[in-house]
Amino acid sequence: MPSGANTLFSSFPFFSKPRGREISLSRALSALCFVLSALALSVGDVRAQDRPPGVSLGLTMRPGQKTTLLVLPVRGAGGDSVSEMISRDFVNSDRFNVAPSSSAVANDGPLNYPVFEKLAVEGVVQATLLPSGWLRVVLHDVGKRSIVNQKDFPLTGTLGDARWRHGVHSVSDAVESWITGQSGIAATRIAFERDGRIWTVDSDGAGLRAVTSRGLSPDWAPNGRSIVYNVLDGTRNPVLVTDVTTGTQRTLTSATSMQDFSPTVSPDGRTVVFARNSESGTELYAVPFEGGTPRRITVGRGRESIQPSFSPDGQRIVFSSDRSGTNEVYMSDIDGTNVELLTSGSYGDRSDRGGPAWSPDGRLVAYHSLNGGTWQIMTINLRDKSVRQVTTDGRNEDPSWAPDARHLVFTSHRSGSRQLWIVDTETGRSRQLTRGSEARLSSWSPRLTSP
Repeated sequence: MPSGANTLFSSFPFFSKPRGREISLSRALSALCFVLSALALSVGDVRAQDRPPGVSLGLTMRPGQKTTLLVLPVRGAGGDSVSEMISRDFVNSDRFNVAPSSSAVANDGPLNYPVFEKLAVEGVVQATLLPSGWLRVVLHDVGKRSIVNQKDFPLTGTLGDARWRHGVHSVSDAVESWITGQSGIAATRIAFERDGRIWTVDSDGAGLRAVTSRGLSPDWAPNGRSIVYNVLDGTRNPVLVTDVTTGTQRTLTSATSMQDFSPTVSPDGRTVVFARNSESGTELYAVPFEGGTPRRITVGRGRESIQPSFSPDGQRIVFSSDRSGTNEVYMSDIDGTNVELLTSGSYGDRSDRGGPAWSPDGRLVAYHSLNGGTWQIMTINLRDKSVRQVTTDGRNEDPSWAPDARHLVFTSHRSGSRQLWIVDTETGRSRQLTRGSEARLSSWSPRLTSP
């Protein structure tokens, strides 16, 4: 038997124990088929990787239903942290139910699929720490009693540091893509303002770190390496760019006697749109990401135009303006033409709206709206203009979309102070992301290739 097969079988912690000579011929043949199947998957880093993700009948996501997964315990130094992180990532994705690993029974022999069937588990994720420091991950389809996919993942850095955590989050995202056809959002970070400076935190609330000495209103560049933001600097508010990996900083706008704020980066990374407050009013301006002369793109005639957000194709923007007398959300071409009112005061008693954010899939715009005397997060469907309320508890403002176009991070007062919360727009489930000093003005990163 090839050595790869020994490695594969010895890494399974849950086995069924054979009864020696009582095994029938049919069961022996079944066992042989299992061995041959496992051998085929263990050679050449498993050709199952080449299959289109999300096509397994037993593990394909069903609309309105969650697949139940079980993450087996991981042996070795840091193994508990690996299994806990992966399980938490699956819970946070809101696509899966995660069964407790303590409910499984440890035996010797081939993986005992009937045990997991009795536990109503549909998929088993089994990870093994290899001597090389890599993590071997096997996804089992319990209903089909077979391996769906397998891959080895590098875990760089040291246990618990940013690179190590990013590696584990990337494993969770890859497994999610095997099942759903769409990568997860575990390996992402959220930038926000706290105590007058910009911080970032992992999507699960860990890995908090400060990335600037001061700043407000951060927004991620599409490469995931840089953040644009504005600072308070006497009589002016310049827009700056900081590389979150190296800490390198440069000034993007530096006009005197003007205040530049709420910058956002275009999907191609070439343009930054921001609001500029001057004696003539507050208008939106565009400037090349690499620097240059800003050009005005809105004409509010003394009214306020703020909080821009790009469409996924970069051809249009949404923004907040009081040009109609109350704050509403508008949409226009990137040059400021073809302005269209997106929200309407006729919907309930909402008379004040702001903080618009265009979803990555282009279908929805999220924003905050005054509703019954408090602020709530809403979405509007751009196809039929239907409006949906996403939050109900506390005061909630300034939404920002995750790359999956399903989750939103926003500022909420529901815990007694301003903190960041995440809501699943499909189920309404929410969870608190930050604790401690107040946090606000968040921006969700794209999927990241490095921490």
